[in-house]
Order: sequence, then structure tokens, then C-alpha cells
Amino acid sequence: MNTAMRAVAVRRIPEVHSVREKVAFLHEIASVMNASRPRLVLDCSTLHECNTSTIHLLLHCLEEAMKRNGDVKLAAVPAAAALVLVKTGVARLFETFDTTAEAVNSFHQLPVIAPRQTVVSEEADGASEKAA
Repeated sequence: MNTAMRAVAVRRIPEVHSVREKVAFLHEIASVMNASRPRLVLDCSTLHECNTSTIHLLLHCLEEAMKRNGDVKLAAVPAAAALVLVKTGVARLFETFDTTAEAVNSFHQLPVIAPRQTVVSEEADGASEKAA
């Protein structure tokens, strides 16, 4: 397997307030995104505000990675920014980790799939007995 395919890039997401800042960041990560199956971890530790521009930047990065069968994961998201991502529904699109190291390592681990379990509650049993 090619080591370039297994490489995980880590970039710190900037505070985005203008189109110029967004374009500069996209130029910075262009080489990562143009790779086959890009793997990108966005370090959000310095993100003080999660505004519309920041959300659009995150979604653009994810879209570009997915076009190439890759993925983007978030690391060290401050609580205030995490709350905005949850409220806007964006949080469900990204895997989020406490540290960049955890996010990088997640690319190298096989996903854990929990076995399916059928759970029958006592209330459900009682309801079916009453209906019978």
C-alpha cells in the first residue's frame, strides 16, 4: 500500500471572517485534498467563534474529501463551537475527537461494529400480555 494513501494531514482551522481568509486556507490544504482518498484532521483548538463562514469552510472541506473517497475529522473543538455545530446539525456529519492524536489514530483503526441486540423491555412484555 502506498504510504501517501495512508498519510493523515493535520491542519489548524483558522478563524474565518472573510472570503480572503477562506480562500487562503483552501489553497493551503489543496495538496491534501487533491490526493486520492484524502485524510484530514482539522485542529479546532483555536476556534473561538464558529460562525457561518467557519461552518461553510468545514462543509466544503468535507465535500471535497468525500468526492475523492476521503474523510475529514475534527479535533479539540471548544465547547462553544461544539454547541453551534450541534445546534446547526453539522456535528452529525463529522467524527469529533478530544485531541488531534486521537483523530489521526482513528484513521488507522478498523471501525468497531457493535453486535445487534434485541432488547425487550418489561413494559413491552406486560403490554403484549394485556393485549392478548
